[in-house]
Amino acid sequence: MRPVIAALSFVAVILLGACASADKPGERAGITARFHLESADGEGLPAVLPRSGVVLRLNPKPVLTEADIAGADVAEVELGRCLLLTLTPAAGRDLYRLSVAHQGRRMALQLDGAFVGARRIDGPISDARVFIFLELPDEALPGVVAELRKTASAIRKKT
Repeated sequence: MRPVIAALSFVAVILLGACASADKPGERAGITARFHLESADGEGLPAVLPRSGVVLRLNPKPVLTEADIAGADVAEVELGRCLLLTLTPAAGRDLYRLSVAHQGRRMALQLDGAFVGARRIDGPISDARVFIFLELPDEALPGVVAELRKTASAIRKKT
């Protein structure tokens, strides 16, 4: 029951956050998205995933941020629906190097300060695309995608 309440609370924070002011009244600056790499030595930032209760120790410095995201979609894969993030070309190259060097470790996704999913690096990621299952209700996925798209678009406009 507690994981369901935590997931619904996270969704409410994202949706209600759209009402917060940013550059213009009534506009939100966007969602913060950070990928943190699992620590090699078991030290670091603790993270607990909301549905599974998996505890991770993460490097405090993110390896990817919302500025690295070029697009977001809901993907239907063999195991179900997941989040598909398409990265900028530079971030895609960084992810490729990171995925070659750190196979077997996990990357955890943090949205607006809450850890919502983790993905094991099982091989080199050469196509600048990250598939990740979120530990949120399926009905929250389109809202997360919309917020990530809005954030990516706002960042592109600023640069």
